[in-house]
Amino acid sequence: MKILAIDTATEACSVALSDDDKVIARFELCPQQHSQRLLPMVDEILKDAGISLKALDVLAFGRGPGSFTGVRIATGMVQGLAFGANLPVAGISTLAAMAQQCFRQTDTKTCACAIDARMGEVYFAIYQQRDNGMAELVSEQVCSPEKAAELLGDLSFTPVGTGWQAYPALQEKLAATTVVDILYPAAEFMLELAENALANNSVMAADKVSPVYLRDKVTWKKLPGRE
Repeated sequence: MKILAIDTATEACSVALSDDDKVIARFELCPQQHSQRLLPMVDEILKDAGISLKALDVLAFGRGPGSFTGVRIATGMVQGLAFGANLPVAGISTLAAMAQQCFRQTDTKTCACAIDARMGEVYFAIYQQRDNGMAELVSEQVCSPEKAAELLGDLSFTPVGTGWQAYPALQEKLAATTVVDILYPAAEFMLELAENALANNSVMAADKVSPVYLRDKVTWKKLPGRE
């Protein structure tokens, strides 16, 4: 199966492509440069793989939560690519992508994801690795660090994301945990989630693509004529 995934929801910009068992990935920390770097990275990956866009089975993108501007960039890019190549799209939670990376790189069974959402809040979710795959223990939400700490309770977990060091209430939770170096979502770890979405018929057409902000202060316009 051939899948291309992109993500610009945080300070990181990443692109990854899977061609059956072969994976090619690019990951850069480039704040304020996502719109300049994303398309060249896509072109580089397709060229390296020797695959045309129309030869793909599905496109995936980090649909949020994250930076409003970053999420918009990835959403607009994947929408344009999918519409032009007539490809289905899988929207992947950035929090789930970080949890997926955590489960692939550690032996933890529970991962708590917290991205600094600014304005004294975090994007937060808790995931567990089970026999039948990854499950959401606490659904993704935007909340205060204090609320996130309350939701964690006495749970044994591995933390990922930028939110833990940003707020004292979450810093206190790190004392009893093993900290791993996963601060940002990476498109590489969206590939398997996208494959699962395609298998479960949870993909969408280009005109149905939309971001997930979690905050209600921002709206998104679909392609002209497809609102």
